[in-house]
Amino acid sequence: MERLNNKFLQKGTLPVEVEVPAANWKELPVKVIQFGTGVLLRGLPEYFIDKANRKQVFNGRIVVVKSTASGRTDSFEEQDGLYTLCVKGIENGKEIEEISINSSIKEVLTASENWGEILRYAEEPQLRVVISNTTEVGIMYDKDDKITLNPPHSYPAKLLAFLYKRFQYFGGDKEAGMVILPTELISDNGKKLKEIIVKLAEQHRLEAAFLHWLEDANYFCNTLVDRIVPGKLPFEEHQKMQERVGYQDDLMIMAEPFRLWAIEAKDPKVAEILSFSTVDDGMVITSDISKFKELKLRLLNGTHTFSCGLAVLAGCETVKAAMADPLLEGFIKKLLMEEIVPTVVSRGGIENEEAKLFAEKVLDRFRNQSLDHKWINITLNYTSKMEMRNVALIKGFYDAVGEAPEFMAMGFAAYILFMKAKRSIDNTYKGYTNEKGYYTINDEHAALFEGLWSKEPEQVVEAVLNDQRIWKQKLTLPGFQEKVLHYLRLLMDNKVKEVIKEAVNNKKYNQLN
Repeated sequence: MERLNNKFLQKGTLPVEVEVPAANWKELPVKVIQFGTGVLLRGLPEYFIDKANRKQVFNGRIVVVKSTASGRTDSFEEQDGLYTLCVKGIENGKEIEEISINSSIKEVLTASENWGEILRYAEEPQLRVVISNTTEVGIMYDKDDKITLNPPHSYPAKLLAFLYKRFQYFGGDKEAGMVILPTELISDNGKKLKEIIVKLAEQHRLEAAFLHWLEDANYFCNTLVDRIVPGKLPFEEHQKMQERVGYQDDLMIMAEPFRLWAIEAKDPKVAEILSFSTVDDGMVITSDISKFKELKLRLLNGTHTFSCGLAVLAGCETVKAAMADPLLEGFIKKLLMEEIVPTVVSRGGIENEEAKLFAEKVLDRFRNQSLDHKWINITLNYTSKMEMRNVALIKGFYDAVGEAPEFMAMGFAAYILFMKAKRSIDNTYKGYTNEKGYYTINDEHAALFEGLWSKEPEQVVEAVLNDQRIWKQKLTLPGFQEKVLHYLRLLMDNKVKEVIKEAVNNKKYNQLN
């Protein structure tokens, strides 16, 4: 079987369902420098750029900077930067599948070996965009880093060296400024990156004119990204897909249909430079991305966190398995649509219809049979997730409705029971469910819960809800403690699915409009 590359493409022997690159893809200039080679970047930003190129909108390619020396770039070279993106899942309630050959990457350069060549790209006038995904720890200040190193150690120092070279080459021309789009999953990622860049520039005693150029000519944008990109297909699926498309592709990846890239920018110049943002509704440029953060945090992440302990206790392994189970699906839908959606709407800034639409997309994502999203993995750092994502929902529902939430209370009770920890001989903490046996608890408060569970259930519930060290407040809303204790006892004394069945069949709320 031949390998995917330009030579293979010229033969024109692809199945009709495969979307091919634009005819002029090899001639397109580099307009983006991307720090990071992870699958999220290939499944989201590169997806938008490639789609725009096929529509003759952006007409630009990417040079990718690989920061670490580990791993190889041979496959990118052998395949001329081409790779297959398989999008599989549910969108608007319907199964979809898309297969496209992405041609957005011109080349991948390793910082440790090609730093001089990377810096030469700073001289390209059409290169106006920086994208990064260097993990959450990538946007960190390193006081010992130097932009004169070959290369600098940290991503911020590498970016500063690149921007300074560009400033020097173009003589401080404002039109040479960059739109900088960090996609690292931290709040205010653009703002924090800019603060580090300025701090490093001052530390290096770079001239005032450069600091003014940083401020006046460049746009450090806060962004939010949301798409599940598992990466490589499972081995058998990969082999079948290669047989189907008729070529070998070592870089083939898969992604879910849902995609969101929200970019915070007030200056219209940003949208002008990011012309690829116009080809897909999943990309949004707005003056404030807080609405998108709230929708994702509460409706997607919050639903995960309220549901994961209950699913594990019920013996359910994956999210897609839960959505195939009428009882667990019923719990998730009622929790999301009858409690979380109206709470988010009542908090202000989000309309009922857009919250409901986002919630429907969440349910589509949960049903995706191509994703093996394990509930036990979602329980990692369970307590901190519950505090960050769901405390505001519990309080918000009470403020909106005037009573304690039913399904949130059940999810919270399941969290407390899930955290019934015992330290094992290997110093890990274990919980136990009659459905599946022992499971591992990865939570910084596991030892605390081991001590609490020496007491009676009502004492455990009272202690947990009143622990201000965990929740930064007391969760003593009228009726909530009683409901949590009620469901905790039911979950301890009955089969979990029987408890879910009783709640799902008996509790109904009217939607808040």
